[in-house]
Amino acid sequence: MTTPKNIQPSDKKLAITQIKGVVGAKQFQKDTLRSLGLKRIGHTVVRTADAVTAGMINTVPHLIKVEETK
Repeated sequence: MTTPKNIQPSDKKLAITQIKGVVGAKQFQKDTLRSLGLKRIGHTVVRTADAVTAGMINTVPHLIKVEETK
């Protein structure tokens, strides 16, 4: 498991999993998770680690788990 903080933009594929709920989270954090494509706890999406995705991951590192995929 990779610590989500400070993900750098690259050509790698990242598997992003939501590990905590959004109840009590600030609205911008909820919006960020929705923009990543995450809908519920345990939901996983695969995204390219471009600059936009890296910025969103670094915004909500406490709510997600990030792993590199092939």
